[in-house]
Amino acid sequence: MLTVLINAYGANDVVEVAEVERPSPQAGEVLIKVSAAGVNPIDWKIRDGAGERMGLTLPIHLGGEFVGAIEDIGPGVAGFERGEIVFGMVRTGAFSQYVAVNAADIVRKPGNLDITQAAALPLAGTTAWQAMFDEAGLRAGQRLLITGASGGVGSLAVQLAKAKGAHVTAMTSARNAEFVRALGADEVVDYTARPFEEIVHDMDVVLDTVGGDTFQRALTTLRKGGIMVTIVAFPDGEEAKAHGVRVKRAFTAANAGSIRAITALVEAGKVTPHVEKTFPFVDVKAALALSAAGRVRGKIVLTIE
Repeated sequence: MLTVLINAYGANDVVEVAEVERPSPQAGEVLIKVSAAGVNPIDWKIRDGAGERMGLTLPIHLGGEFVGAIEDIGPGVAGFERGEIVFGMVRTGAFSQYVAVNAADIVRKPGNLDITQAAALPLAGTTAWQAMFDEAGLRAGQRLLITGASGGVGSLAVQLAKAKGAHVTAMTSARNAEFVRALGADEVVDYTARPFEEIVHDMDVVLDTVGGDTFQRALTTLRKGGIMVTIVAFPDGEEAKAHGVRVKRAFTAANAGSIRAITALVEAGKVTPHVEKTFPFVDVKAALALSAAGRVRGKIVLTIE
């Protein structure tokens, strides 16, 4: 089978589409014939060297979310049948024609999403869900600021938070303001027009998807006792103490329960992933380059044959 892998860290020239042996499902696993896979910033960050910091060992097979049909079922797996279309997350290896995954981590694809939409949901949706609800404890009626609201995580976070009754302030550029407003944001702040921290105040929760200077400035938008959860920065906590707020770093983990909760909102018509562009499997380098440029609305998806 074909897979996308790296044998060294670096730029796109280290990315290969290689022929490898097709895996067999072990106990508790199913083998998926992958139809599409979502592209995420973690993919090119792993390529750049984050894989080493994550404890991965070269060669590394890239890709963290997939949708496809169950091809084979390993020992001890119940509740699934061959041919069912499912989606989910893996730590690595989704950019492959076949991937073996833990059956406990997959969920049936909702009928109102097509294949490319479904590929855009598991990792980004789980990231947003776990950061906002599991880590920050966001609840109905609270005021939420999302930085980078037009991206893969941010665009789903807007919809998930609105579906759960939060008041959403979405930070984005003027180019993406109407897109984010159409997702359901109550207020849209153009960070290119004026420093957002001069406009946004008294937030209960901040979801930071940007990091850097934006992370530091967003701390000032929280009310006393509020909480920021970041998916990109590595806070030491001292900045938060100075403002009388809390800060956490969220680390996304495969969890079928999170995906099922998101899927229920998808089936209710409250959440729809946005796919800006699809690439054929062999154009993975172009997909990674576009993701790294940081100007994508929603998600990029690889289609795999």
